[in-house]
Amino acid sequence: MDRTTQSQSTLQLDRFHEECAVVGVCGQPEAANLAYLALYALQHRGQEGAGIVSSNGQALISHKGLGLVADVFNESIVRRLAGTSAIGHNRYSTAGETLLRNTQPLVAEFALGSVAVCHNGNFVNADEVRKRLEQNGSIFQSNVDTEVLVHLVAGSRRPDLLERVIDALGQVQGAYCLLFLSEDQMIAARDPHGFRPLVLGKFPGGGWVVASETCALDLVEAEYVREIEPGEVVQFRDGEMRSLRPFGQVPQNACIFEYVYFARPDSRVFGRNVYEVRKELGRQLARESAVEADLVIPVPDSGLPAALGYAEESGLPFDMGLIRNHYVGRTFIEPQESIRNFGVKVKLNAQRDILAGKRVVVIDDSIVRGTTSRKIVRMIRAAGATEVHMRISAPPTISPCYFGVDTPTHEELIANNLDVEGIRKYLLADSLAYLSREGLYAFLGSPAPGFCDACFTRNYPVTVNHDQEARQMRLFHALEMQPGSGKGPSRS
Repeated sequence: MDRTTQSQSTLQLDRFHEECAVVGVCGQPEAANLAYLALYALQHRGQEGAGIVSSNGQALISHKGLGLVADVFNESIVRRLAGTSAIGHNRYSTAGETLLRNTQPLVAEFALGSVAVCHNGNFVNADEVRKRLEQNGSIFQSNVDTEVLVHLVAGSRRPDLLERVIDALGQVQGAYCLLFLSEDQMIAARDPHGFRPLVLGKFPGGGWVVASETCALDLVEAEYVREIEPGEVVQFRDGEMRSLRPFGQVPQNACIFEYVYFARPDSRVFGRNVYEVRKELGRQLARESAVEADLVIPVPDSGLPAALGYAEESGLPFDMGLIRNHYVGRTFIEPQESIRNFGVKVKLNAQRDILAGKRVVVIDDSIVRGTTSRKIVRMIRAAGATEVHMRISAPPTISPCYFGVDTPTHEELIANNLDVEGIRKYLLADSLAYLSREGLYAFLGSPAPGFCDACFTRNYPVTVNHDQEARQMRLFHALEMQPGSGKGPSRS
C-alpha cells in the first residue's frame, strides 16, 4: 500500500463502518428523482457506490456507478430513468469487493420478466446456498450475498414474483432489508429478527416510499407512516399496498449500534429519535464514570450528542476542542517527510486555545482497534491539555458483526485482547471508562429484550459458523490491500 492511501486506510479501519442504504418509491411520476434525493439523505450509510433502477411499466432502466451519489448521477442521467417506480441503493460492502459488478441494485431476466433487487444486511448462510446453486448449474456474475437471492427467486417454481420472493427468503438466514422491482410492482421485505431499520412513508399526493431511515422521508417530504415490521413482506402494485407476514415469529433483535453510531442523528429508528438516545447514553456515561475535569469535548461528529449529554449531567463546560475537516476525500497524498499522526490530523485538528492547561474529558461512541483513539489522545496532549480522560458511550467492542456491519475480526478488536486498564495504557490516557451494558439500555428505563448487542456480548441471535468468521477474515485482509480502498471487510 503506498503513502497516498496508507494513513487513510488506517483511519478507516479503526471504525465500525456504515451499513448500506435502500430506498424505493412507487406511484410517483418522478420516482427516480425522489429516489436520488433519498439516497443523498442516506449517503452516510454507504459511500462506495450508488445505483437506481426505475420502471416505466414496460421495462426496467438502470444506472449505477462507484463513488458518492453526486459522482454517480447528474440531471441527464436521472431524467433518463423515467418511470413511476424506482429503487435505489448506497453501498458499503461487507460481502464482495468494491467493484462495479457488485454495485446494486442487481438486475436479472427470468421467466416472469425482469427483476431488480437491492439489499442491506448479510446472509450468514450465503456461502452454503451459493455452493448448492453452483452445483445445480447457476452461474454468478458478482460475489455479493444479494445475487444468491436473485438465483433463488429465478429458480423458484412458484407462480408469481411475490410468492417466489417469499420462497427465496425462506431459504436464507441473517439480516436483510430488501427491495424488489419488476415492471409492474415493488416489494419490500425485512428479516424476522428486524436487525436493520426500514420505514414506510406516504406522499401527500399519493404514492409510497420505503427507506432505511426517516431522514430520507423528511427530504422528499413524505409523511412517516410506520416501520416495516420484522418478518413483514409488503407488495406495492396498482396503487395498492398489501402486507403479508409469511414467516414464523422470532424474538426481535434490532441492531443497538444504530443508536450508538450508524443512523443519522435526526432519524427516528426503532421508534426513537437517535439524537435523544445518544444524549441519554452520554448522561448515563456521566452517572457511571464521572471524573474531575475542566472541559468536555466530543470526537466529531460521532461523539457529539453523547458529549452534550455528558456535559449536561456532569455540569462541566462543553466545547469543540477538536474540529473536523468535512472536505477530506477518500484518498490523499501524504508528504514524503513524515508528519506525526498525519492520518488523524488531516481529518481532525486540536484547538490549542481551548485545550491548553485543561483537564479534558473526550467522548466517543466506540474504540475498535484503538489506533485512531491513541493518535487523538496524543494530539490533545500536544495541544497543551494537562489530563486526557477517554469516555466511551457504549460497552467494549469484543466481537465482530456478521449481520451487515463492517467490523474487524476478533484478533483485531482491541477490547477482545486487552482489559480496560490495558487499553488505557495503550491509548496513553489518564483514565478510560466505557458505558456499562446495563447503562446502554438506560434510555428504555430498564434493560429489555429486542436488541442485538453481539458485538458487546458475543451472544449472536443467529448461529454463525466458523466458515463465516474465516470468510470475514479473508475479506478484511483482501480489501485492506486493495489500492485506495481504505476499508475493512466488505458487505452487501
